[in-house]
Amino acid sequence: MGGLQRFALVLTIIGAINWGLIGFFQFDLVGAIFGGQNAALSRVIFGLVGIAGLVNLGLLFMPSEQREHTPETGTPR
Repeated sequence: MGGLQRFALVLTIIGAINWGLIGFFQFDLVGAIFGGQNAALSRVIFGLVGIAGLVNLGLLFMPSEQREHTPETGTPR
């Protein structure tokens, strides 16, 4: 897994946690930290999380053999 995919995965996890907080407690953590849902910085974060989700779609369709190889050597872990 490359650096971009790892970063996208972290952003996707942050988005999932935020959606869980919204669903269970009606609390938007990203909005609370960055000035509300309509604040420019919040919207940028939400946009990045959405793009990260699209990047991670590639992981869904990647063959499992390819995911199990280290990028440096190409050998199984």
